[in-house]
Amino acid sequence: MPPVTATLIWILVALVVIGLYLSWTAGRLDRLHSRIDAARAALDAQLLRRASVAQELATAGVLDPAASIVLYEAAHAARQAEEEQREVAESELSQALRAVFGEAQQVEAVREAPGGEAAARELTEAVRRVPMARRFHNDAVRAVRALRRHRKVRWFRLAGHAPFPMAFEMDDEPPPALTDRSTV
Repeated sequence: MPPVTATLIWILVALVVIGLYLSWTAGRLDRLHSRIDAARAALDAQLLRRASVAQELATAGVLDPAASIVLYEAAHAARQAEEEQREVAESELSQALRAVFGEAQQVEAVREAPGGEAAARELTEAVRRVPMARRFHNDAVRAVRALRRHRKVRWFRLAGHAPFPMAFEMDDEPPPALTDRSTV
């Protein structure tokens, strides 16, 4: 085989290997973007569930009127918030939950009301799931951002037209009275 032909074959093999590697990287990036979409849908579902349960509890008549109003307004604002205001509205709902259920006596008062045991349990579950869903979403965002920072991804535009992923930052600290194992 003439040296020119062997060199061309090696160049062709190198280009195929590079093309396969770039294709694999683009596929990985696409899977990570899909993971973000799934994690965001799960986060949205958990946030909606938490707001719905809080709103139901606020209208059930088991809380005092002032606590009901605070909780209802925060839950309603969280459910109706536009995307750019969502993090703030969800943080305000977390603060309202901590204000209303800051002490174990309030949780016990809810549990003693008719149907209150189930409502308190449902709220406790909803409050516990939000931080986990947010963590999964933000972990997926971190993974995509790390991959998109690589030169090969930027130079070859492997991310396509996908928007740069943004983490969901909110105050998701649960009320201590709802997370205390002895009150569940």
